[in-house]
Amino acid sequence: MKKEITIREVTLESGIPVKPVYTPDDVREINYTEDIGAPGEFPFVRGIHSNMYRVQPWTMRQYAGFGTPCETNKRFKYLIENGQDALNVAFDLPTQNGLDSDDPRAFGEVGRVGMAVDTLKDMEDAFDGIPIDRISTSLTINPIASIMIAMYLVVAEKHNVPLDQVRGTAQNDILKEYIGRGTWIFPVVPSVKLIGDTIEYCARHLPRYNPLSVCGYHIRESGATPAQEMAYALLIAKAYALHSINRGLKPDEFLPRFSFNFDIHGNIFEQVAKFRAGRRLWARITRNELNAKDPRSMMIRMIAGGGGGGLTIEEPENNIVRGAYYALTSALSGTQTMALCSYDEAYTIPSEKAALISLRTMQILSEEMGLCDTVDPLAGSYYVERLTNEMEKKITAHINEVEELGGIVKCVENGHIQRQVSYQAFQHEKEIQAGKFVKVGVNKYRSEKKGSRKVALYKYNPRTVKEQIKRLNKVRKERDKKLVMKNLGILKEKASSSENLMPHILDCVRAYATVGEMTGVFKEVFGEFKEPVKI
Repeated sequence: MKKEITIREVTLESGIPVKPVYTPDDVREINYTEDIGAPGEFPFVRGIHSNMYRVQPWTMRQYAGFGTPCETNKRFKYLIENGQDALNVAFDLPTQNGLDSDDPRAFGEVGRVGMAVDTLKDMEDAFDGIPIDRISTSLTINPIASIMIAMYLVVAEKHNVPLDQVRGTAQNDILKEYIGRGTWIFPVVPSVKLIGDTIEYCARHLPRYNPLSVCGYHIRESGATPAQEMAYALLIAKAYALHSINRGLKPDEFLPRFSFNFDIHGNIFEQVAKFRAGRRLWARITRNELNAKDPRSMMIRMIAGGGGGGLTIEEPENNIVRGAYYALTSALSGTQTMALCSYDEAYTIPSEKAALISLRTMQILSEEMGLCDTVDPLAGSYYVERLTNEMEKKITAHINEVEELGGIVKCVENGHIQRQVSYQAFQHEKEIQAGKFVKVGVNKYRSEKKGSRKVALYKYNPRTVKEQIKRLNKVRKERDKKLVMKNLGILKEKASSSENLMPHILDCVRAYATVGEMTGVFKEVFGEFKEPVKI
């Protein structure tokens, strides 16, 4: 008598069931030309460049920044010396929230999870000796992105780099902050207007600069499924695009400079399908709904790397293995830039050793493992192509739900998206605790051995605060106070109008106005966001 075999059921995080076997029948409905296409051609499923990594491997851009600007400058130089070809700047929480380092609310957080920046002097020191005419810099900042962009542009001026040659990206995605990380300051509408100011200013003056990086990453890290991450990111990008069009910009004036930041952790094939489906959807949204004509406007240019949400405190060395697979997934997904979380990043600022392991992981993948040899090597897989179609349906369903409720801006203002993501995070945590969702070393193959969480923790130095406040007070003493007050006054007057604020923010920055002073002006005019809470 034949023994009955039990085949376990598999359902991906996005709610897609997986069959044990896929055959040509699963891809019968696919039209290669219309639904997949060649690499570098609409709808860009196989990647946005025709030869992808055969011409140029992905940019390696590790997230770095802590303590004072001088400490961060040393880490920047260390990474560049070891082969990193771009920078990704972390700011501390006070800076992210528009607070000066001597603000009582900044106590205990100055320089802790990123670099402290109070004035232009800090940005000058952070980039001292950095060849910003050759190095592209990403600024991971949101509610006050306009201020940080202005500071970076003035530093470029001081390095004699023409505006039309400045390269880099500002994250500058406030809608995902309301959904995910929580470093919002102003209400939704004026916050979106500030982003519109940066998009318009860059379209007019900085043709090589990306004014925003729509960040599904933090939405995913907050608990969203891969399908929700992509859906909400595309909706956010569309909202910024429509705002810019309503200001009088043409789609092809700004869309080619949109960029995206996505998360990678979990099932490899689900992640790959998420990106392939996302590129197809964005290509169709930009062409059919936003009336873009330039193929560059229809591309998702992205940074994608290992998400810290996939790392564990338990058995931290396992995160080195996870990180390698996240990097593999990122390469198979067709990213342009890769940032890889370090193995100790689940609970501390990465050590030099951990950061170097992550950089070497990406370099090994690029140079030794054949990931740069051919474009989209998973294309044509019965499973991957069918999963790409299934993922597109899931993403579209989430998009349609939000559109029917009035759009992403309204759904963020009333808290609907936040509730969806929080609910999903709760459900996922329950699955981990119940063992339904396996995390090796956490709920399966768990080691009870002492020291399984041992790792070198970043030691917060209280002297950092004293040093930073001393620097801040020195700038306040030496600057032209009358000029500062005059420029802040003009900024306040213009903030009440529909005028683009970037030229006036630049004037304040050049006068060495502080982050807190400029943010204070915006708070006076715009007010502050009150989070919608429903029980």
